[in-house]
Amino acid sequence: MKSKQIQAIRGMNDVLPDEAPLWEFFEDTVRDWLRAYGYRNIRTPVLEQTDLFVRSIGAATDIVEKEMYSFTDELNGESLALRPEGTAACVRAVIEHNLLYGGPQRLWYWGPMFRHERPQKGRYRQFHQVGVEAIGFPAGVEIDAEHLVMCSRLWRRLGLTDVTLDLNSLGDAGARARYRERLVQYLGRRERELDADSKRRMSANPLRVLDSKNPEMQDIIEQAPRLADDLDDASRGSFEELQQLLREAGVAYRVNPRLVRGLDYYNGAVYEWVSKGLGAQNAVCAGGRYDGLVEQIGGKPALACGFAMGIERLLELVKAAGSGRAAALDAYLVSQGKTAPRFAFTAAEQLRERGITVTLDLSGASFKSQMKKADASGARFAVIVGDDEAAANAVSVKPLREDTQQVRVSLDEAARLIKQKA
Repeated sequence: MKSKQIQAIRGMNDVLPDEAPLWEFFEDTVRDWLRAYGYRNIRTPVLEQTDLFVRSIGAATDIVEKEMYSFTDELNGESLALRPEGTAACVRAVIEHNLLYGGPQRLWYWGPMFRHERPQKGRYRQFHQVGVEAIGFPAGVEIDAEHLVMCSRLWRRLGLTDVTLDLNSLGDAGARARYRERLVQYLGRRERELDADSKRRMSANPLRVLDSKNPEMQDIIEQAPRLADDLDDASRGSFEELQQLLREAGVAYRVNPRLVRGLDYYNGAVYEWVSKGLGAQNAVCAGGRYDGLVEQIGGKPALACGFAMGIERLLELVKAAGSGRAAALDAYLVSQGKTAPRFAFTAAEQLRERGITVTLDLSGASFKSQMKKADASGARFAVIVGDDEAAANAVSVKPLREDTQQVRVSLDEAARLIKQKA
C-alpha cells in the first residue's frame, strides 16, 4: 500500500534551489550593508517563554490574542511560544547577558518568525525578518535618523525605487493617555459604524483601530482626532529635529498622522516603509522607538529603537525590479572516457583550491547532454576532460557566455584564465 504523501504545513513554505539565489543575493547585500554601519549579529532561539511576548507586545494585541503559536511544555508546565517578532527576544538576550555593561549596542538578527493567521501573498505563518536594534544610546534623534538613512541606502542597493517612507510620532506616555481618552470618546459616538475588530480594539487597544485596513473604516479613521494635537513641546521638538536630519540627508518622507504600530512597546517616532507593488499588505519595513521596553521586561532603564523588514515581501519587489543577481558559477566540469572521470574528480578539487567555483557532472550522461547541463547551469565556462586531457594532466576550457575559442591548458593556466575573465 502506497504511503500517503506528507506536505508542508499551510503558510510555511519551502525555498527551492531555483529560488535560493535570490535569497542569497539579498543575504549577501544585507550583510555588507549592516557591516558598513557597524552592526553586530545576534542570534536568539525561535522558542521563548510566552510571558516575554505578552509583557512586551501587549496582551490586547492581535498577535498575542489570535496569532501566536503557544503551548504548554509537558515536561515542566512552562508556557512557551514560537517567536512572532524579534525585538523582544533581542532585548531579553541583551538583559540576560549584560551586554549594555560594555556600552550601547548596535545589533541585528535574521531568521524565521511565526504567526497563526490566514496565509496570503506577503503574509505567511512562517515568515522571515531582518531586524536592527540600537539599545542604550543617549537621548537624541540621531540614532533614529541613522536607521532611516540606512534603509534608504539599502533600497538603492537592492534597486528598489517604489518604496516610500511614512513617519509619525506617538509622543510620550502622557500624550498617548490624553489621546486615548479623546479617541475612545470619538469611537464611542460612532460605535454602530465600527466593524467587529474595531469594536474589540476600542476597549482594549483603541489606537489599533487607526491601523484597520477595512475600506469601510477609512472614513471613520480619517475623521478621528489626531494624536499630534496631544504631543508636548519636547516630543514636537524631537519629531521636527528628526525631520530636519532626514531632509539634510535627502531622505523623502510623508508625515502620516494615522500611522500607529501594532505593538504596545512603541513610543516617540514610528515609521513604515511601504510599496504600491504589494497590494493591501504594503509595508516592507517598520519600526520606531521603544524606550520603556528594556525596563518592562526586567532590565535597567535604557533607551532603544529599531526596525524589522519582511524578507518575503522585499524579495517580491526585488524580483519585480529584476535587480537580484546571485554570483555566477565559475565552471561546470564535464568528462567523457575511461580515465577521464577519475582525473575530472581530482581536477575539480584542484580548481577549487585555486579559488574557482566548480560543479562536477557526475551523471555519466553523454558528452552532449553534459554540455547542455553546463550551459543551463549559468556557469561562465565549461571545463572539459577527456582521456587525452587526463593523459596530459590538462583540461580544455570553453567559454559559455562569449564567442571565443576553446583552449587546452594546465590546471594553473585554467584557473588564471577563468579568474581573468571574471
